[in-house]
Amino acid sequence: MEPPHPGAAAATAAGAAERPWEEAKAFYDNLAPKKKPKSPKPENAITIAVSSRALFRMEEEQKIYNEQGVEAYVKYQLDHENEPFLPGAAFPFVKALEAVNTQLRELYPDSEELFDIVLMTNNHAQVGVRLINSINHYDLFIERFCMTGGNSPICYLKAYHTNLYLSSDAEKVSGAIEEGIAAATIFSPSKDLEVSENQLRVAFDGDAVLFSDESEQIVKAHGLDMFFEHEKTHENKPLAQGPLKGFLEALGKLQKKFYSKGLRMECPIRTYLVTARSAASSGARALKTLRSWGLETDEALFLAGAPKGPLLKKIRPHIFFDDQMFHVEGAKEMGTIAAHVPYGIAQKHKRMAREKQTPNSK
Repeated sequence: MEPPHPGAAAATAAGAAERPWEEAKAFYDNLAPKKKPKSPKPENAITIAVSSRALFRMEEEQKIYNEQGVEAYVKYQLDHENEPFLPGAAFPFVKALEAVNTQLRELYPDSEELFDIVLMTNNHAQVGVRLINSINHYDLFIERFCMTGGNSPICYLKAYHTNLYLSSDAEKVSGAIEEGIAAATIFSPSKDLEVSENQLRVAFDGDAVLFSDESEQIVKAHGLDMFFEHEKTHENKPLAQGPLKGFLEALGKLQKKFYSKGLRMECPIRTYLVTARSAASSGARALKTLRSWGLETDEALFLAGAPKGPLLKKIRPHIFFDDQMFHVEGAKEMGTIAAHVPYGIAQKHKRMAREKQTPNSK
């Protein structure tokens, strides 16, 4: 057997000496922030503004704020800034938005018609480091922040070209609705329900969500029989738009980008109309209204007053929008992430009931 050449042995030893450095370089390269895609211009994007307490779970921090004040709250956040927050109610929705963006970028590399997520919070700027660390920990693509240091962020929503605002603060959501911005108060479900990682699923109630509250006003004032008669008479008259019509329109616009590539059946966005209306007596007007707007939902489910929770459990949407809290509660109980839209006659009746219960201070 021929002995190894001395030069070859030296080269092998040198290679062995170099490998640890190569391994160390690869290790640190993996730690370095990954190159992320460029943010779209706000005027071209579909902007989803999400509050920090909607995106992440911050119950413990909020308790400190309520009981000990802002200074203790900021100190706690600074002391724990390297500990990522746990995912909150809006987290699966945001991840689904980013999954859609990934597919859109593959199909349309130069297009800016994408979802753009903005973190909208009244947190102190010092808390921003923990929020940034949490976003990087979960590899989220959120480049735009609005931290208002205790002031309401509502006045900034229009400046950010917001198409939808999600928050856990009902008062801020009501303020956004009053400003004409699509908004909802998002709630964590009572139990975890697995949702799709590849397809964004959004479920909408009809009246006072996609449509105006015109029909609900008839029900409140005159009862169901008059409502059915009214809907039959006005079947061919489109309902006025509700607060989330624009968001459905934005989803439809992105869906068409997949359809134009022959990917209707593989589209990563799916929309649902889930309404308490009856198909036979009042469903036609809802569908004809959508048609008059040039819109559609992938599925239309008319429940004729039956509970929505069991059906939503089958759909497993990333978010379900409804103007009635009892439908939101029913969805939550069965594991659906639900969001309350405080719009229309139902909210007026609730405010009046609260005012009657509140003693006169004079």
